[in-house]
Amino acid sequence: MSERIIDFNADMGEGYGPWRMGDDTAMLDIVTSASVACGGHASDPETMFRTLTQARERGVTIGAHPGYPDREGFGRRRLPYPPAEIERFVAAQIGALIGIGRLAGVRVGYVKPHGALGNVAAEDRTVAEAIARAVRAFDGLAVLAMPGSEFERAARAAGLTTYAEIFADRGYTPQGQLVARGQPGAMIEDTQEAAARLLHFLETGRMKTVDGGEVPLDAVSICIHGDSDHAVAMARGVRRALEQAGVTLKSFLPAERI
Repeated sequence: MSERIIDFNADMGEGYGPWRMGDDTAMLDIVTSASVACGGHASDPETMFRTLTQARERGVTIGAHPGYPDREGFGRRRLPYPPAEIERFVAAQIGALIGIGRLAGVRVGYVKPHGALGNVAAEDRTVAEAIARAVRAFDGLAVLAMPGSEFERAARAAGLTTYAEIFADRGYTPQGQLVARGQPGAMIEDTQEAAARLLHFLETGRMKTVDGGEVPLDAVSICIHGDSDHAVAMARGVRRALEQAGVTLKSFLPAERI
């Protein structure tokens, strides 16, 4: 394979108070970008500050990871918020992370919706446009979206710098969407399978789907979820396999200190 540069990101800062989710310290030694929860589905000021400080020390690019205000459901439940309220709570969460980032000496570079909010925005143009408006309320923020989604289209239409991502540990439908959690093939738990799938995508531009077929996708970033017990081991294994195949891991945005 000829060398290709791609970002490797993970969702982080998803603890709350004394409750910790995932091993952010270990994951930050592996990834090139971190999407940090900002008080909706998880996190609090101390968790945000700790995560951002560790990311700054490692030169990892920071993104805001807003979600439905639903800590009990970890932001994975579809809640009936109207678009106007979604716009406001997304803006509030982004603003919170930017504020903590100033204290930690690091700049937030992009926004990536979490969980159910991201899935709804991928399908519902009105929700996608509400999130895009919230992002536009801040200067210079880019967007990380699923390729071919309504959110990607709405962000581009709003004039936002927009990047697409694929998932290392999630299954895909023939339509290029993520298989719903709880359905067969939704989660990829075998590191070798995940790495082989990604290498095939990087070679062909096509992602293997749960029905045995393939779907064309375009992406500059690979995401791995940081909230599972095997997340760090899988991230290390996937990174090793990519680098051995000649892939250079580098964020799509520079890490900026303040």
